[in-house]
Amino acid sequence: MLKINKEDALNYHSQNPAGKIEVVPTKPVSTQLDLALAYSPGVAEPCKAIAANKDDVYKYTAKGNLVGVISNGTAVLGLGNIGPDASKPVMEGKGVLFKKFAGIDCFDIEIDATDPDEFIRIVKSLEPTFGGINLEDIKAPECFRIETALREQMNIPLMHDDQHGTAIISSAALLNALEIVEKNIDAVKVVVSGAGAAAISCLRLYVELGLKIENVVVFDKDGVINQHRTDLAPLQMQFATDRAVTTLAEAMEGADVFVGLSAANVLPAELLLRMADNPIVFALANPDPEIVYEVAMATRPDLIMATGRSDHPNQVNNVLGFPYIFRGALDVRATEINEAMKLAAVKALAELAKDPVPDMVNKAYSDNTLAFGRNYLIPKPLDPRLITTISPAVAQAAIESGVARQVITDWAAYEDELRSRLGVNQKLMNRITSAAKSNPKRVVFAEGDNYKILKAAQILRDEGIAHPILLGNQEKINTIVRANSLDLEGCTIIDILQENEKREEYAELLYQKRQRRGITRYEGRRLLRERNYYGSMMLETGEADAFITGLSKDYGKSIIPSLQVIGVEEGVHRVAGMYIIQHKKGPYFFADTTVNIDPTAEEMVDIIGLTARGVRFFDTEPRIAVLSYSNFGSNPGALPDKARRATELAKKRYPDLLLDGEMQANTALNPQLLREHYPFSELAEKGANTLIFPNVATGNIAYKVLQEIGGAEVIGPVLMGMRKPVHILQLGASVREIVNMAAIAVVDAQTYNKPL
Repeated sequence: MLKINKEDALNYHSQNPAGKIEVVPTKPVSTQLDLALAYSPGVAEPCKAIAANKDDVYKYTAKGNLVGVISNGTAVLGLGNIGPDASKPVMEGKGVLFKKFAGIDCFDIEIDATDPDEFIRIVKSLEPTFGGINLEDIKAPECFRIETALREQMNIPLMHDDQHGTAIISSAALLNALEIVEKNIDAVKVVVSGAGAAAISCLRLYVELGLKIENVVVFDKDGVINQHRTDLAPLQMQFATDRAVTTLAEAMEGADVFVGLSAANVLPAELLLRMADNPIVFALANPDPEIVYEVAMATRPDLIMATGRSDHPNQVNNVLGFPYIFRGALDVRATEINEAMKLAAVKALAELAKDPVPDMVNKAYSDNTLAFGRNYLIPKPLDPRLITTISPAVAQAAIESGVARQVITDWAAYEDELRSRLGVNQKLMNRITSAAKSNPKRVVFAEGDNYKILKAAQILRDEGIAHPILLGNQEKINTIVRANSLDLEGCTIIDILQENEKREEYAELLYQKRQRRGITRYEGRRLLRERNYYGSMMLETGEADAFITGLSKDYGKSIIPSLQVIGVEEGVHRVAGMYIIQHKKGPYFFADTTVNIDPTAEEMVDIIGLTARGVRFFDTEPRIAVLSYSNFGSNPGALPDKARRATELAKKRYPDLLLDGEMQANTALNPQLLREHYPFSELAEKGANTLIFPNVATGNIAYKVLQEIGGAEVIGPVLMGMRKPVHILQLGASVREIVNMAAIAVVDAQTYNKPL
């Protein structure tokens, strides 16, 4: 599991601005007119319209896309009753997931009320504010009463995710597991460890799917739940057994399914041997399951197993459910989230696992074997199809069950709307990082005695993204490590000035490679005292898989050693640099922004080819615009002529590319403008997502302006066209940018040398 450093977690939350969320205006407020429209006197008009017709609140306010994440902090994660203040970071985090995975805005509200009646009254009073309510981290049995009362009293979708999220995801996994082992749900015997909110909700949903209550035995910390217990809530007693069972060992005899929602290591391995053939075990306690995965699989090779962990197959993760369930409920203005909607989510999730897995998902997990079966019961959290599968299913169930106040008739258009709400960029780096983790590579850093590099190396090591190799002065590194409480155990540190034999070996190799390019043996020995040459040689000789430099030197000086030692790949005439601009509308790709100062039209064609391949590396189909200050000949000049010529040549060399030019940047990015004025353009339908700049000056200025004042995250530069994976950081890159670049470098190392 991922190792989390306490100081890193606190710094992450405390860095300015504190917390994880903010409110961002969606309308301009830059002029006096804007202010008058946004507030007084203009705001009176929508107020009057809503007063006349309450449903107009969805038309004139953000209510329809706003969920309240509400808790009293009585059952927070594994921390227990820590109170509402201490629960706030978790609630903010839930809001982040809503936004990231489903484009839903959230306010987190922490209520200082442990009395159920008071809590119910407070939440009910908030109904005018929200389009939906996500209850979170409320202890059992109070959570059952609270949710039941609020569902009866409120007319907006409401769900206690601790109960229903796990129930929905595990139900989908259970249906598919039973299908694989050819067992019917109405005939299987189920043992459950845990009787809290999640466990009871799982059982209730399993019963909806056909499970017989008489085939269930439930245990909590005090033993078996049977008819003699007097300390339990009515919902828990619903599953009280009348069988003469007192121990877990007795219950496991002949059991088909074990579901754990309790604590680590409560299931001894020998009890698996008592289960029926092809047993199913869902050990969902986090971070440590009821039985260790490797132990369970070694004990019963015929076992199908799921856990809550991302490092094992079949992860039961609530993020597969709640964002998309609320998305569908909000989009039809449902008055509740009912059983029909939950079952629709279960079935949609189960069926999606049976569909062929998209290549981008395979790449994200570096696993081309993903296919419906014992190790793939439910889709992966990074599957982009989740929102267009679960949300429509939930929305349709709401309509058919009569709780929708708005009907969707054009489902294809709705799916397009769902995609546009989210944007591919939300998951771009997630997929790259996941792919890197699946097969981490050795990444050598030239500036290994820089604090940022050392901090990034610790993160890369902790997250399993890469195996860092740090070039630097050992004493200086030790000083930085002590001063900043870093942990570099497992990272390789090389002080190249102490590696005389290896430097001599590399110098001879450099001489052999460059002797006809002005490099003598003496010069080779001198150059190999520089880390950029030494790191490049490590990559060239296979002692590293990728090389990263550039944090403290300008781009030109950083790239020369790698060009001399590694060189460009076969069939490529030049390298080029590309930046990824992550924006809420999706990812955009800018090239060339770093290498070719003033390329000719012919050289721009090479850049276009490299960039198209680079964009596809990030699971995006390029829509390429060649930029200038002219639109299709509207202004004369050498630069528009060059761009136009490059476009013509590129179309001939790459006839399958969606490509057009020359055009201005705003024209390229605005499909409405293109359709209105230039309907003949190949980009008129969707606009461009890839911009080819006529020279480095324009590209460099554009991405730096966006980075500083444009509200976009910039990733890169990604160096394209090298024979082996080399990447040059931008001067002064942040730790996060270094980690992102290293993840890209690892995936590059996994897949490099693909044909144009």
